Amino acid sequence: MQNDLFEKAPVHKAYFSFALPVVFSMVISLIYNMADTYFIAGTGNTNLVAGVSLGAPIFTLMIALGDIFGLGGSSVISRLFGQKKDEDGKRLSVFCFYGAIVCGVIVAAVMMIFRAPILQVLGADSDTIVYASQYYTWLVLGAPFIILVYTPSNLLRTEGFAVGSMTGTVLGAVVNIILDPIFISVLGMGAAGAAIATVIGNICTDIFYIIFLLTKSKRLSVNLKGFHISGKELGDIFAIGIPASVTNFMQSFGIALMNRFLLTYGNEKVAAMGIVMKINMIAMLILVGFAFGSQPLIGYNYGAGNKKRLREILAFSYKFECAAGVVFVAVLCLAARPLISAFMDDSGIVSAGVPMLRLQLLGAVFTAVTLVSTCTFQSAGKALNAFILSVSRQGVIFAVVIFILSKTVGYYGVLSAQPVADFITAVVAIMLVRTSVYKEIRE
Repeated sequence: MQNDLFEKAPVHKAYFSFALPVVFSMVISLIYNMADTYFIAGTGNTNLVAGVSLGAPIFTLMIALGDIFGLGGSSVISRLFGQKKDEDGKRLSVFCFYGAIVCGVIVAAVMMIFRAPILQVLGADSDTIVYASQYYTWLVLGAPFIILVYTPSNLLRTEGFAVGSMTGTVLGAVVNIILDPIFISVLGMGAAGAAIATVIGNICTDIFYIIFLLTKSKRLSVNLKGFHISGKELGDIFAIGIPASVTNFMQSFGIALMNRFLLTYGNEKVAAMGIVMKINMIAMLILVGFAFGSQPLIGYNYGAGNKKRLREILAFSYKFECAAGVVFVAVLCLAARPLISAFMDDSGIVSAGVPMLRLQLLGAVFTAVTLVSTCTFQSAGKALNAFILSVSRQGVIFAVVIFILSKTVGYYGVLSAQPVADFITAVVAIMLVRTSVYKEIRE
C-alpha cells in the first residue's frame, strides 16, 4: 500500500491522486449515460424516452444497494489499514464481495415478482408501460452483476489502486457505449437493448475486477478459506453502508417523485426532465467523484489519528469542491439550449428543458458542501450524521419542499424544489460537521 501517499505527500497531491481516477471514471460513466440517452432519443419516440426515464430509478437503486458493501466496506477497511490491521481488512473484503452477489440475486427475484406494481408506482401509463417494462425487466435480471460492480470499485481504492478501480469502470462503459447503438437501433430492440447493453458492460467490469483482485491485490481477497466475521464488524459495515445506500436510494426516490409531479403537465415534460437529468450528471458525477475519491485518504488519517493532516484534507476538499460547483453552474447554464438540442431536436422538449436544467444547476454549490460532509461522516464512521444527510437532500427535505412549492407556485415550484432542498441540506450539513468531526479535530 502506498503509505507515503496516505501519510506524507502534500495534501493537494494526495487528494488528486485518489480523486482524479474516480472523476475520470465518473466522466466515462457520464459519457456512457449521454450516449445511452442520445441513442434512445435518436429513435424520435417521446414515449420511449419517457419510459426509459421512468425506469431510471431502478438503476440508481442498484447502485444504492452496491454501496452498502462498497462504501460501507471501504470506510471500515480504510480505517483498519490506517490502524495497521491489514488481515482484518482482508477478511471484511471477502464478506463485502459475496454479500453484494447474494444481495443482487435476492433483489432480482423480488423485483421480478413485483414488477407490475413497481412499474405502476414509477408512473408508467398506457403510453409508456411497454417501454418502461422492457427496460425494467432486463435491468432487473442483471441486478447481481450491477450491484457487485460497486464493491471492488470502492475497495480497491483503500489499497491505493485508484487507477485499477478506474480501469474497470472505463472498460464497462466503453463496452456499453459500443453495444448501445447495435442493440437499440441496428437490432431495433429499443428500451430492452439499452438495458441489455448496460448489463453486459457491468459483467465485463466484474470480470476485470475479479482478475485484478486475484493477481494484483495483497490486502483484499475473494477467497472464502478461513473466512469469519463478527456481529460488531457486520454492524460497522452496515452502519456506514446503509446510510450510503440511502443516499442513492433517495436519488431514485427523488427522480421518481419529480416524475410523478411532472406527469400532471404531460409526458413531454417527463421526457425533457429525463434528458435534463443526464446533462445535470455532468456536474453531479464529477462533484461526487472529487468528494468521494478522497474517502480512503480521509478514512486512513482518521483511523491513524492524524488530526493535523485530516484538517488540511477537509479544508482543501471543501474549497475545491465549492469552486468546481461554481464553474459547472456558469458553463452548463450558458450551454443549456445547445446541450438539450443535441439530444433531441424537438422544440417542445428544448423549450421545457432549458429552464429545467438551469434551475437544477442552481443547487450545485450547496450540493458540493453536502457531498464533502457526507463523505467525511462515512469515512469517520459517523453513521447517524451520514444517515441524516442521506435522507435529506433528495428524500425528506426534497419531498416536503416539492409538495409545498407545487401547491403554492405550481409548475415552476416543482422545478425549483431541488435547488431549494439543496440549500437547506447544506445548512444542515455545516451544522453537523461543526458539532462532530471539526469538534474532534480541533481538540
